[in-house]
Amino acid sequence: MPSMSVYTRTGDEGMTSNFLGKRIPKCHVLIETYGAIDELNAHIGLVVSLLQANTAQDFLREIQKDLFVIGSSFLDSTVDFRVISPRVREMENRIDAMEKLLPELHTFILPGGSTIGAQIHVTRSIARRIERQIVALLTHTHPDVDIEKHHGQSIVTYVNRLSDFLFVLARFINAEEKIAEIPWQGLPKKGK
Repeated sequence: MPSMSVYTRTGDEGMTSNFLGKRIPKCHVLIETYGAIDELNAHIGLVVSLLQANTAQDFLREIQKDLFVIGSSFLDSTVDFRVISPRVREMENRIDAMEKLLPELHTFILPGGSTIGAQIHVTRSIARRIERQIVALLTHTHPDVDIEKHHGQSIVTYVNRLSDFLFVLARFINAEEKIAEIPWQGLPKKGK
């Protein structure tokens, strides 16, 4: 297989090609969503590199592969999304296992903790943004998006569960490192 050049010069005017070869602006909502998925994938890669001998590393690498499938499914409804659908249940099982070892939450907590815990929270917030972008794609008709409704709902569920998983993983890592969570104290009351 011949090697691909990193630069093609085809995007120098602010346009890019979708998977079907149609030229669209780089600011198109679809390209914004692809870019956000790529950003999420890169942040997950950073989390994997920071985790030391943690069982979540291999699982997160599988998530990274899934994100490529999710990205491609927006323009090709023949992509078999069912291959990665079982990952949602896997995430739920991992969430349940970690939560058994964590104190119950009764308030919001400030994102942060250890460096790795804080990075996982950043990654989680990117997943939440992508979830909003995908819902926007599915809510508004876009001629450049070829995604069947059931695939779209499955993707929203997947990304939603991923952000839940990352939230609990951040808590779990911080607990392992014996870093206390900082509860949010709520809004200040007037006159106090």
